[in-house]
Amino acid sequence: MSPTPASAAAIPTVTLNNGVLMPQLGFGVFQVPDDETTAAVSAALQAGYRSIDTAVIYGNERGVGRALASSGLAREDLFITTKLWNADQGYEAALRAFDASLERLGLDFVDLYLIHWPAPANDAYLDTWRAFEKLLADGRTRAIGVSNFQPEHVRRLIDNSSTVPAVNQIELHPGLQQRELRAFHARHGIVTEAWSPLAQGALLTHDTVREIAARHGKTPAQAVLRWHLQTGNVVIPKSVTPERIRQNLDVFGFELSGSEMEALAALDSGMRTGPDPDTFN
Repeated sequence: MSPTPASAAAIPTVTLNNGVLMPQLGFGVFQVPDDETTAAVSAALQAGYRSIDTAVIYGNERGVGRALASSGLAREDLFITTKLWNADQGYEAALRAFDASLERLGLDFVDLYLIHWPAPANDAYLDTWRAFEKLLADGRTRAIGVSNFQPEHVRRLIDNSSTVPAVNQIELHPGLQQRELRAFHARHGIVTEAWSPLAQGALLTHDTVREIAARHGKTPAQAVLRWHLQTGNVVIPKSVTPERIRQNLDVFGFELSGSEMEALAALDSGMRTGPDPDTFN
């Protein structure tokens, strides 16, 4: 494997609020079984991805770890994210869960550690955040953030701690554009990261998406990923098909026009493919 294929060099980075650089395009492994994860992540690394996003609840941290160990890539060239599950929230529980994640990944540190959901009924995310701050101070993670947090959840963290989350990873695609939340992030220096960036395929047959893609000689998925990049989102598409993995990375040689961006912006309908963060525990 080439240590720095051209595609890896082409991926832009965003600067997190603590100065850490994060690739704007990464590879997600949500819903990938552990026994398929190693091959999928290996294919992604070979294609040029350097950012890999997993989570405890995905059950595939070991599969990710196997791919990393066999990749031949230097640790400093990789950006690895994992997430704490709801049942592990709380100060001591979060520290134990982090240790277990590192062991499964086979790593000494991660680049980004996220609270997966606010789980507001449990009311444990403030204590959890204190544990995250300790992990950050101890150098066991290079950045800390959240996932699926609404403005009121993030504001509570900011008001009760000394660390503003570096990232909020949220469901985000043309059908659910989260404008209010993204504006909140921008005001507080928080990077917006999109999960389910293709709405689990629900938007790929939409006439607007197909027409824009055809105009550029690209797939509908490539057109939507390009929309994310031009919007400023960090994006982590998932696939287990090597050809699609490569296609999802081939989104830097074209640009959507202003009118095309507006046409995709008009698809916002509030459509969620996942749970509501205000009620999910």
